[in-house]
Amino acid sequence: MAPQVPLLPVAAAALLLLLGAAAAASDVIDLTDDNFETTTKQYSLMLVEFFAPWCGHCKRLAPEYESAATRLKGTVSLAKVDCTANSNICNKFGVSGYPTLKIFRDGEESGAYDGPRTADGIVSTLKKQAGPASVDLRSVEDFEKFVADKDASVVGFFKELYGTEHSEFLKVANSLRENYRFAHSDEDVLVEKYGKAAIVLFRPQHLANKFEDSTVSYSEDKISSNKIKKFLQDNIFGICPHMTEDNKELIQGKDLLVAYYDVDYEKNAKGSNYWRNRVMLVAKKFLDNGHQLNFAVASRKAFGHEVSEFGLDGSSGELPVVGIKTAKGEKFVMQEEFSRDGKALERFLQDYFDGTLKKYLKSEPVPESNDGPVKVVVAENFDEIVNDDSKDVLIEFYAPWCGHCKNLEPKYKELGEKVSSDPNIVIAKMDATANDVPSPYEVRGFPTIFFSPAGQKQNPKKYEGGREISDFISYLKKEATNPPNIQEDEKPKKKKKEEL
Repeated sequence: MAPQVPLLPVAAAALLLLLGAAAAASDVIDLTDDNFETTTKQYSLMLVEFFAPWCGHCKRLAPEYESAATRLKGTVSLAKVDCTANSNICNKFGVSGYPTLKIFRDGEESGAYDGPRTADGIVSTLKKQAGPASVDLRSVEDFEKFVADKDASVVGFFKELYGTEHSEFLKVANSLRENYRFAHSDEDVLVEKYGKAAIVLFRPQHLANKFEDSTVSYSEDKISSNKIKKFLQDNIFGICPHMTEDNKELIQGKDLLVAYYDVDYEKNAKGSNYWRNRVMLVAKKFLDNGHQLNFAVASRKAFGHEVSEFGLDGSSGELPVVGIKTAKGEKFVMQEEFSRDGKALERFLQDYFDGTLKKYLKSEPVPESNDGPVKVVVAENFDEIVNDDSKDVLIEFYAPWCGHCKNLEPKYKELGEKVSSDPNIVIAKMDATANDVPSPYEVRGFPTIFFSPAGQKQNPKKYEGGREISDFISYLKKEATNPPNIQEDEKPKKKKKEEL
């Protein structure tokens, strides 16, 4: 009898073949030192990721990047370079961090990719980069299809293309192609309808509402690139845009009210507009009365980190939760439950414009006892400790999960013990994940250490030195307002030599 072939190895081999086929089916092109130049020259537009296999951010980007490559196949190509194995090409393009993404056109570097790093965001951004900056609409059908997109459309109508007005329009299209969609047309029917030298903004059809026009026309007598940019800046988003990961950088950074709820225009457009319309009803009243504030709605799920920053992550249900964040970083939270008639939002806004609202601070409780060598700072006692004008303060901003912070902790504590007898110096620490970090302190990684000199509390200095105790002491001796009183280690006494 012939021996039976075991099934497990066969199944395992089949699985390996499938995995190998899946890996081979990747739509992301692998580039190396040897093929980079020849390969990139073959593509009119290519996005290249410079990465390292050990990089956590690169690992998180990988599935999004792969998905975008598949969706853009045949339109825009995506490629990657492993910088640990191809240092020459990475050095050539000045790659100093991972992942670094750059756009190439016909083999030449066109600029850094600064867009979103989600599959949707990459696809949206690169579609705007592909082809001409402004699409030439050759028919009414082309026009109708273009303005039916889910993003706003900017269309120039010109009796004659490539004249002065059209050239100014193209300047704007080239400089803002990553942010907005541009098209132009000289079709007689469209020019007759919209004007011989007109620029019209068409807002997304799914955001149409009764509070504002769906189209806005450029009204200046003269068409110039600067005036077109100002026109778009003032009108592109309307009263209350839908803020997404793709457009958030264009919306944030100003005094902004956001209503967070289950926004989903693909699965529930009607429900998404129901609450947005109630925000717009109230917003329009205040805007019409001359009040200055920007408004937006956003997905509670997609912007969960912001909801948490406002202390609203414990809320649930279908009702929106609302917060205001100013350009200075001040936050205000609507504590009253959102009402369907909009009255609660109206009261909240009235208090905000009257200046009677208390700023919201995300803060841990103030410690009952704070007598240790390292003072514990929270948002509520930050002014009392760090902004005490009579003292120099060295403050560490940390995260509880940060390994580097844990390694620093015993050294930092010993530093605090060494200066504990100096009444003019405070060694402090703050959990930056549980407390709001005030301006002008900027924390982008952990640990981040600042020195706040006495009498100069608005100009703290970021500490860039070593993290040994001797490094900190040398720094304090150099930067302290008054000569620091530092407890020195006792030197061991030398033993007398025993006489023979």
